[in-house]
Amino acid sequence: MSAARAQRPRPDVRQRLEGLLNRVVPRGSRVLVLLVLSTLLIGTAIWLFDEVPLNLLLVPLVVSSLMLGPRHLPWFVVFVLAVLAGVVPSQDINVRISLTVITIFGLGFLVLMSSFRRSRLGVAGIQGETMFVDLRDRILRQGGIPALPDEWYAAAELRSAGGTPFAGDFVVASRVGDRLEVAVVDVSGKGQGAGTRALLLSGAIGGLLSALPPAEFLTAANTFLLRQDWDEGFATAIHLSLDLATGHYDIRSAGHPPAALRHAGSGRWEVLDSEGPVLGLIDGATFEAVSGVMRHGDAMLLYTDGMVETRTRDIGLGIDRMLGQAERLLRGEFEGGARRLVESLGSRNDDRALLLVHRR
Repeated sequence: MSAARAQRPRPDVRQRLEGLLNRVVPRGSRVLVLLVLSTLLIGTAIWLFDEVPLNLLLVPLVVSSLMLGPRHLPWFVVFVLAVLAGVVPSQDINVRISLTVITIFGLGFLVLMSSFRRSRLGVAGIQGETMFVDLRDRILRQGGIPALPDEWYAAAELRSAGGTPFAGDFVVASRVGDRLEVAVVDVSGKGQGAGTRALLLSGAIGGLLSALPPAEFLTAANTFLLRQDWDEGFATAIHLSLDLATGHYDIRSAGHPPAALRHAGSGRWEVLDSEGPVLGLIDGATFEAVSGVMRHGDAMLLYTDGMVETRTRDIGLGIDRMLGQAERLLRGEFEGGARRLVESLGSRNDDRALLLVHRR
């Protein structure tokens, strides 16, 4: 009997304490309870000791704006301001104390207003920022080029207007068997204004790119955009379907700047004019393909208008300038060429995206 008792596993003390704590204070409310207790402690210290400043109440106020969700934050702000009102009579009222009280009430009002705006998202400040960062990282990962055979090199670069983390330009790539499918897309607007639409559209474009035959991709993307009914519900795009075994390519464009192909034999760049309506404007639009073959040593550029167009320069001159820069920056070294081109060209006030494909 004693041996059987000895073999029984002893309850984990830590787990028992954790279970007891969960029954007393639910996990989701622990931050709130700690903030309430710390506010009461600070309020008591201010009441009892003259040396404790009133502005110490700003600490739980600021922490709450970062940690609490929209359901608890407004009530906690009111609680902090109530504690402040309760301890003010213990102070020797003068100009400094009056200004401190006004400042804390003003900051509390700002936090309260931000909590009402945050209620539309439904998550706390840090959690909301984490969600947006995760979405931004996803759009960048979708632009990652899949593994290619040794004879092929491809790289994509993206820069947003003003250096903001969200952009209306994006690149989506997928490998389907021996074919590389890539779409370079420019959503209407720029920077953060277009970033939210780009986040949604990039997911849809990525799914369509790998699920549909190349000839149907832009048609399906156009239908998707028409159904969104956005105020600025249009986008330009260019689609490259490249056979990695033979080098044969099909390029289809939807109101997008044309691709450019460098012929290794002549060393000259050729603009591959392809036409098609902008996505999201015309129902039942069709998109004709421009076809050809990339031979060993050839290179191709796909880009958005931010690379070639500015307020003082039209797109034709911008393309000529980009190809001149490409001739200089890519001479004999295509590795890292996309980054060099993006950093040297285009407007810093517009989103920029560029894809470089080279057959070694």
